[in-house]
Amino acid sequence: MEQPEPRIGDRERREVDERLRRAQDDGMITLAEYDERAQACYAARFRSELAPLTADLPDDGPPPAPPPGPPTVEQEPTWHDDTRVPEQRRHGRGLRGLVIAAVIGVAAVVAPGVLSANQGAAVFGSRVVQVAPGQTDVQVGVLFGSTKVVVPDDTQASTSGTTIFGSTRCDTACAPEPPGAPQVQVSGRGAFGSVEVLTAGEYAQDQDRRGRDD
Repeated sequence: MEQPEPRIGDRERREVDERLRRAQDDGMITLAEYDERAQACYAARFRSELAPLTADLPDDGPPPAPPPGPPTVEQEPTWHDDTRVPEQRRHGRGLRGLVIAAVIGVAAVVAPGVLSANQGAAVFGSRVVQVAPGQTDVQVGVLFGSTKVVVPDDTQASTSGTTIFGSTRCDTACAPEPPGAPQVQVSGRGAFGSVEVLTAGEYAQDQDRRGRDD
């Protein structure tokens, strides 16, 4: 008697979705192709239904090594006379030390929450998070960086969470939609960075504008 195929869970679906996100970020598939495949991914019940979604994508490999930079030329240090009195110099060093300690303290407190975000974190860089159709909850983190969350055009977003010394922006995506529109909650947490929630149309226009500027 033939054994039934084992079912899959959200972990397998998220793994495939992450691979599709990377492929879309790298320009291998379009945003429309990603939306179509992501919808099929979250509707899949068996592994055989997931395999065709990434069959035409190359295997993930290690990132290429960065090209060598230009040779550095050592320069003689330039010395400037510090005309401040010793008390002023000590005060300046103490103030800088307090600021640095405060920044390190804030980063240490928020870093665990940032790194535990289920859609990943932007640390000292930028990240684009594509929200799949049907998703109702998205958690992102940011630490000295920026994250763009792209939601489907017919979805109404709402934001929550705290970004210390940063900002969370959601204009068109958070505007009221007709009754019955899909809802998604975007939770952003972190410090010294920004979270921006965009519709798919806004993101496409932004990418097109960037392409023309280049």
